[in-house]
Amino acid sequence: MERTFAIIKPDAFAAGNAGKILARIYAEGFKVVGIKKLYMSKVEAEGFYYVHNERPFFAELTDFMSSGPCVVMTLEAEGAILKWRDLMGATNPAEAAEGTMRKEFGTSIGENATHGSDAPETAAFEIPYFFSGLELL
Repeated sequence: MERTFAIIKPDAFAAGNAGKILARIYAEGFKVVGIKKLYMSKVEAEGFYYVHNERPFFAELTDFMSSGPCVVMTLEAEGAILKWRDLMGATNPAEAAEGTMRKEFGTSIGENATHGSDAPETAAFEIPYFFSGLELL
């Protein structure tokens, strides 16, 4: 079994779609081994997205991610990283395939409803950023 990190972003939370996304996660066979609702501070968002700190969209991204509540999760499944990325769809909702989270719930490339680890190394940083080992059941 593999673990990946996922976020239901502030836009999806504010639109009332967190429950729908969570239901879909379970329906697709993921086990949720860690889950928290939280309000990320600007500093926490900057630390989480540090790999993008030289990119022109960094300030906008961290402003958005600290703009309201979100749901952070650790998901477990066979091939969880790729499985979650496939379920999320393309970063730009306009380019995402039908039936994906971002196509259904995203509104723009910046407000695209969900986040997920893109590699085992990323998941290894992202999961403990929000969860201690004792919180993962």
